[in-house]
Amino acid sequence: MRIIKKILWLILIVFLIAQFFGPDKNEGDLASIDAFLEETNPPEDVKLILKETCYDCHSDVTRYPWYNKITPVNYWLANHVKHGKKHFNVSKWIGNSTKRKDHKFEELIEMVEAKEMPLNSYTWTHTEAKLSDKQIKALVDWAKQVRFKYSLEPKPE
Repeated sequence: MRIIKKILWLILIVFLIAQFFGPDKNEGDLASIDAFLEETNPPEDVKLILKETCYDCHSDVTRYPWYNKITPVNYWLANHVKHGKKHFNVSKWIGNSTKRKDHKFEELIEMVEAKEMPLNSYTWTHTEAKLSDKQIKALVDWAKQVRFKYSLEPKPE
């Protein structure tokens, strides 16, 4: 019984010390999203969906919840954001080829229609990010319009 007590105390001490450490935060400027918004021209309802549902993980502007101050949760969240930005980062939109942008929108359509985005682990704590069928349709319709615009652009030879 004494060994269990010692182990529990050790775990508690390690947990408390760990609270003084954490990953770097993803704190960018809203202006980093401007180029994406200007180029893709989403309607107001889609802008709101993007803000509430996408930007936390797919831009340099992340709104961190209170529980992000708890280690190891903050590392788990940082990994989600890093992974999300690797796949689709609206803050780094400039510099991507039209082909890449079109492909990102193709993936967006597939993931949203399949209800794989936003992730369930995100919507558990961000209930406002759960998309209704109407919101899914608005987002997908806008994304298809953007893809059509990209299809009209001249292809590099």
